[in-house]
This record gives sequence, structure tokens and C-alpha cells, in this order.
Amino acid sequence: MVKISDYFGSLVFDDRVMKAKLSEEIYMKLKKTIDEGVRLDLSVANAVASAMKDWAIENGATHFSHWFQPLTGITAEKHDSFISAAPDGRVIMDFSGKELIMGEPDASSFPSGGLRATFEARGYTAWDPTSYAFIKGDTLCIPTAFCSFGGEALDKKTPLLRSMEALNRQAMRILKLFGNEKVKCVKIFVGPEQEYFLVDRELYNKRKDLIFTGRTLFGTMPPKGQEMDDHYFGAIKPRVAAFMKELDAELWKLGILAKTEHNEVAPAQHELAPIYTGLNIATDHNQLTMEIMQKVAYKHGLVCLLHEKPFDGVNGSGKHNNWSIATDTGVNLFSPGDTPYENAQFLLFLCAVIKAVDDYQDLLRISVATAGNDHRLGANEAPPAVLSIFLGDELTEILDAIENDRPYTGAEKTKMRLGVHVLPKFTRDTTDRNRTSPFAFTGNKFEFRMLGSSDSIACTNIMLNSAVAESLRIYADRLENAEDFETALHNMIQKTIKDHKRILFNGNGYDDAWIKEATEVRGLLNYRTTPECLPHILDKKNVDMLMAHRVYSEVELRSRCEIILGNYCKTIAIEARTMLEMSRKEILPAIEEYLLKLARTANEKKSLIPDVPCEYETKLIKKLSELTDKIEEETGELEAEMKKALAINGVKEQADAMQQKVLAEMQKLRGFCDEAETMVAEKYWPFPNYGDLLFYN
Repeated sequence: MVKISDYFGSLVFDDRVMKAKLSEEIYMKLKKTIDEGVRLDLSVANAVASAMKDWAIENGATHFSHWFQPLTGITAEKHDSFISAAPDGRVIMDFSGKELIMGEPDASSFPSGGLRATFEARGYTAWDPTSYAFIKGDTLCIPTAFCSFGGEALDKKTPLLRSMEALNRQAMRILKLFGNEKVKCVKIFVGPEQEYFLVDRELYNKRKDLIFTGRTLFGTMPPKGQEMDDHYFGAIKPRVAAFMKELDAELWKLGILAKTEHNEVAPAQHELAPIYTGLNIATDHNQLTMEIMQKVAYKHGLVCLLHEKPFDGVNGSGKHNNWSIATDTGVNLFSPGDTPYENAQFLLFLCAVIKAVDDYQDLLRISVATAGNDHRLGANEAPPAVLSIFLGDELTEILDAIENDRPYTGAEKTKMRLGVHVLPKFTRDTTDRNRTSPFAFTGNKFEFRMLGSSDSIACTNIMLNSAVAESLRIYADRLENAEDFETALHNMIQKTIKDHKRILFNGNGYDDAWIKEATEVRGLLNYRTTPECLPHILDKKNVDMLMAHRVYSEVELRSRCEIILGNYCKTIAIEARTMLEMSRKEILPAIEEYLLKLARTANEKKSLIPDVPCEYETKLIKKLSELTDKIEEETGELEAEMKKALAINGVKEQADAMQQKVLAEMQKLRGFCDEAETMVAEKYWPFPNYGDLLFYN
């Protein structure tokens, strides 16, 4: 039997391989580049490239690719073979340091948001040595950054690395003030929990909405949904278990620390969670995870749906971003210790996060803004669009004591008594979980729950890193110039609590009363849609902060605003066109065919028994005839509104029209079609229904 430890990371050019394949001198120089950011010498790059090529060929690779993350939401790669022409007509296998360090892809077809003209095609990919190269299929994939000819970031990795440097820079200033002289850097760790749906591939192929948009645009709930709560953590069905087993194996080969897998709340919904790792690698790994999920599912006759809301009426899918920061000496800066009240360093970093989330609520909301996630946020399975922080009772009481200058007596550790003698007694955590909170402290990390399942985790962590870096910068500026450090520290922590306690909330985030209190009393933001929130990325405070920390330039921010709003418009337009096609070419003909069947049945009954009134058929024919007229009329209304929206020039104005007009018409059309589905015999309905899709095995 093959042990997991024997093949884990077998397709990764990781530290073990580098030690074995590189000379000690080259290895140490490369490690300095990775750990300390020392500039890489070309001679080192040549040696690394040669070793990387030999290792890749040994493992069956014939090509190499600079693997990058453009602003399309997925990854990109261009494959080049290792072959090079030899003078005698044969080929040699070659890969140089120059090819490793930099590539020149055609950037003209990638989103730029106006950073360059379409005819200005040149872009560059630059090797990221802090993320290991890996083999996928027969290709050596080299993680890279992607920039334009003018040096502007055209990807998600570059700003992510910048934000990590910004947070490290400011955190180090704070740590020095606390006497941490041995610390060389601060690292960010993330564990993204990934939710997804699995549906049968044959059924999927019969639904144009799933094929073109990733979600069902029509469909009524079956007699049973998720109301029995019997799917969550339930026994995994054999077909899904086989998928999960192969998925684990493929992820482990790539060094991805897949740890936990289980059924989620909705039928056909599941989750995978990895062990925490460094943010940059975690981001690369999550992109790979989503890709491999879809490939493995296909092999098992399944399709993996990563849309945030593929089915109306059941839970959608999110991606919980578990985020923490730690020193290179192994100290988690969000670990309260046994006496968090006395842990001033912990309290200061905690306050930095509280201040950051309150000051930059808009940026965190923007970081998860997509057309798909708009359907999910605020529903019963996802946090609301209003940002708040859950700290739990003990930390809340500690902060309250500091704010009011009164002693904190401490929370008594409660022994859990379960009433069964054979079960062990254990101490209850002082912080419960709050699954309704968008941003929850969970012991030694924060869990940001607003991300959509298809999102790259880069966007959220860029904004989170940057906002916390700004809080720490403000703190460091004040403390470095303080006459009395301890007094200044106490006053600053106290001031942060007073100024930002409005963002703290330990209650039910789903409660309508909370949303009213949050917006009307506390003054928190409630941006429910992408067009509503996204333009605020260009608010002066946001531009100034992100530029000050060198995370984005102003033109890069403007380009991203343009791209995301443009993608929103394109997404709604694709969905609307799909609805029009399904309505006219599938749903209406199906209803007409069933109507004809009803009419024939009624006529046959009358011919056999003339006195039978055929009330059932007559009433149903009337109802369905009225519905077909409404469906056709609403189809025309949707088409007209979409044409109007597409004719609008400004991307913000077009996005508003798509959200306010087109989506509204889509909802109306769906309502009529879904009503018809409940009345038409199942064998006449043109595509698989929710019952088929959600309970496929």
C-alpha cells in the first residue's frame, strides 16, 4: 500500500527537491531570495532553471509554463516545450535562467480596465520564487506575477505580495517597540474553506443555464430540500466519496494540505478545508484546488459547481477566509494567551484589526463583490452585507473594562458536564462560534465569511492586509514618538475601543433588527449589490491609503473598478440571453406540447363520454394558456430592457441598469416559468428539475 507521505508533494519543486538538486551555495542564495527578498543573480537563476528542468523531465514533463492569475478570475498559462534545435538536426532539452525569470505573453486579450490600448499587446510574467513550481499534466508550471509593458499590475498576485510587504513593514515597527529584537519578519497565514456543489454530468449537460452561467436560472424546489438538516455532516455517498478520495490524492501530489471534507447543509453540497499555510502559497493552492475539483469531478461523471448560488431556495456556497499573522519565530500575534487582559501586544494587534474593519468596511465589502455573491450575501446561509466583528463574551468584556478604566475580574473556565460518566469532561471555550458574523474572532485567528465560493482569496486578503497595515502605521507613528510608552499604549487601545466599538456585535447577524440598528443607529455601511459598493474603491480615503502602502497605484485602482463593473454587466447579460433562449426555444415549446396533449385528451374523453365536462383539462389548459402569454410578454420585456442597458456607454450606469432593470425582469420571467413547471407533466418539461439535480444518487 502506497503511503501518503511517499507521494505528498511529489509534483512540487519544493525545499526538499531544491536541497537535493542544487549545490549548497546555490541553494543558500536562493533561500536568501525567498526568505529575505535578496535580488536573484542570473547565475543562480541559470542553476535553478537547469535543476528544475531536469527534475521536471524526470517526472514526465515536456513543457514549461509561466502560471499566472490575471484579472479574469481564473488562472492562465502558455505552454512552451523544453526542446531546442541542435546543429545536427536533432533537439536538446533546454531551459535557461532567463526563461525562468521572465516571459513575454500577449497581454492584449486580458482585462486591463483601460491601462493600455488593445493594440499594445506586450506584457511580462515574472517568476515568484516564494511559491514553489509544480507539475500539472506534462507541464512544469512556474508561479509568476503578470504586469503590463509600463509596469502596472495586470494580475492578483502582484498587489497581494505588495500588501504582504506593507503589513510586514508596519507590524515590524510595532514589534520592535515591544522589544522583539529577534523577529525578522511577520508572515500571514490563511486557510480557505471551500464550498461547492456536485451534480450529475448528464443532467448538467441538459441545462443551458448551468452550462453558460454556472447557476440555474429556472427551477422550483422539490418536495424535500434541506429542511431536515440531514445532509450536513451526513454519511458521504459512495460516488462522492470516490470523488473526494481521488481529489485528495491529486491535491496531495501538488503539496496542497487538503485536510477536512464533509457534506454541507444543502443536498449535493460539500466542503473541503486545508491546513493553514502562508498566504501567497495558500492563494495559489486555492486556485489549483478549484481547477482540480472540476477535473476530478468530470472523471467521475460529475460536474463541480463553484457558483455562489447555483440553486434558489437552498444554501449557496462561500469560502471562509481564516486569517492570522505570526512572527518568523513562531509567535501567533492573535493568540491571547492565558491572560489576554495583560497581553498588551495581543490587545494592540486586536485593536488594529477592529479599527481596520471599521475604517475600511467598504473595501472589505468591495473585495467580495461579484454578480454571483450578490445573490448569496444576506441570505440565511451567508452573512449580511453589513460588516461587523464577533469577539465573543470574554474579549468583549475585556475591551469594555479597558474602555471604562475598571478592573477585569476574568471569566471562569466552565467545565462541560455532558451527563454521561464514560464521556470525558473538558473545558468550554470562552469564545463560541458565530456563523452569522461576517468577521469572527475564533481563538487565534479571524474568519472572514463573506467571500464567494468562486472568488480568488487574493482580493480579500489584499484589502485586509492593507487596512490592518494602515492601523499599525498610525499606532507606530504615535508610539515611536511617545514620551511614556505604556501610558500612550493604554490610551491608544482605549481610544480605539471607544472610537470603533460600533463594529463589534456578538448577536444574530441574520436578524432584521440588527440590520436596522447597524445602519440607522451605528451608522455602518450596507452595500447590498456590486454596482452600489464598487465605485467606492475610488473614494479618496481608500485611494490614499492603498497608494501610501504602495499596494495599488491610482490607475491600477481605476482599472480594477472598470474591469469588475464590466464583468458584472457581462455576467448579467449572459444570464439574460440564456433565459431568453431557454424560454423561447425550450420552455414555451414544452408548454405548448403539453397543452396539445391536454386538448387531445379532453377531446377523446368527450368523444367517449359526451356528457363529461373535462373540468380538469379545461382549467389547466386555461391556466397554462394564460401563462404562455405572460411568459412570451415578459420575454419581450426582458429583451427590451437588456438592449437598453447594453446601449448605455458608462460602465457604472450600465451596471446600475443591469441590476435595477434587467435582473428585475429576469426575476419576473423566472416566476412565470417556475409556475408553469409546477403544472406541466414532468416528462414534458425540457430539462432536469431541482429534484433530479440535488438528489442525483
